[in-house]
Amino acid sequence: MPSSAPAPAPRRAMVLAAGLGLRMRAARADLPKPLVPVRGRALIDHALDRLAEAGVAEAAVNLHHMGEKIRDALAGRAAPRLTFLAEPTLLETGGGVANALPGLGPDPFYVVNSDALWLNGPSDALHRLARAWDDGRMDALLLLSPVWAAIAYDGRGDFFMDQEGVLRRRREWEVAPFLFAGVQILHPRLFDGAPAGAFSLNRLYDRAIEAGRLYGIAHDGRWFHVGTPDGLALAEAALADAAREAGREALEL
Repeated sequence: MPSSAPAPAPRRAMVLAAGLGLRMRAARADLPKPLVPVRGRALIDHALDRLAEAGVAEAAVNLHHMGEKIRDALAGRAAPRLTFLAEPTLLETGGGVANALPGLGPDPFYVVNSDALWLNGPSDALHRLARAWDDGRMDALLLLSPVWAAIAYDGRGDFFMDQEGVLRRRREWEVAPFLFAGVQILHPRLFDGAPAGAFSLNRLYDRAIEAGRLYGIAHDGRWFHVGTPDGLALAEAALADAAREAGREALEL
């Protein structure tokens, strides 16, 4: 995919943690969704662990629902270094990232949903995104899960992707082969001319699609949709199976 020398991997990231998590409250009304545990570790810690492993040094985390609980839960983390951005009024995904831009610098950065939960395939998914980034052609690069491989997902997909990685949206009557996995690299220029206040990143994706600058790569590991209690239970079971399988392979080695 890249047409030029690869850029350095992003060292900064944004973690989106300000959502309301309404569907998950049936299982854990006492916790904001980013703190719901999976295999004994909060969802947001899984995401931050992945970022730290990929070499991210600094991450901004936006907060709204039970934001102080999230801030307190993450107070002991050593890496990445965290900056918290409280949103008294929800800014949605696009507005939340735009609000963090002054601290994210002039270079491309990762954006990860706090409930994004995945297992890497043969190589680290964040490293794969960084290697695929082409600054001359892209304003955004999304990690996509094949619909057939997404655990606990029953939707119609989000995107079609051509051989070069260029994306187009699913039309209303179509079933698309890929869904957005909640992990991406964005360039600050994507936000040039963006509206003030609350808005969805989808608004900027659509503009990038029109310019031919929205790209994707297919995830080659496992991805879990944990938006509901049922999805959470399936993720727990799948991760337990993966841990047992990893233990057996280690013993065989």
